[in-house]
Amino acid sequence: MDFGYARVSTVGQDLELQRDFLTAEGVPAERQFFDHGFSGKNLDRTGLQTVLAAAREGDKIIVPKMDRFARNAEDTLRELRGLTERGVAFQFGKTVYDPGDPFSKLFLTFLAAIAEAEGGWISLRTQEAMARPSVRAKLKGRQPALTPKQDAAIARHLAENEFTAGEIATMFHISRASVYRAADRHRHRVGDREQVAGTS
Repeated sequence: MDFGYARVSTVGQDLELQRDFLTAEGVPAERQFFDHGFSGKNLDRTGLQTVLAAAREGDKIIVPKMDRFARNAEDTLRELRGLTERGVAFQFGKTVYDPGDPFSKLFLTFLAAIAEAEGGWISLRTQEAMARPSVRAKLKGRQPALTPKQDAAIARHLAENEFTAGEIATMFHISRASVYRAADRHRHRVGDREQVAGTS
């Protein structure tokens, strides 16, 4: 069976083009896995770990681009060695990785190194932008995208185990990290109100 994986590093980015690519490659929607709001540097992503665990001998994992899989060359090569040992094929873009072909291995290693370098360049550009006073001033005034009522609802869902963090993230169109931040904000608000009530 073919499995597909795609990733966007921010919640606001669109997965549509990556979905279209996986569908065009013959991957059915139920075997397409995604991660929203995760950096390629971190392999601890729900969608990625799910597709890696789901694939069995004779299956193939397809990603639209190498940097969607990972942005760390060492991690990429280690994961692909594991897939090869399990008999799972790997396709990036239109290219199917052949571990027995030295040129294929060289090409993949080259692309993995470029993906890692691109991640570093993005980080440097971000640091340079943050060094500008005008950019820092804009970010300083940013407010959470969720309302206090939404924070309260998320905290309640987590506390009552009604849904998983991933399901809540999908419901509110946010990342898993944002789910926990929203719950923390709600707990702080409740704590502040109780503190004020105790001193009045």
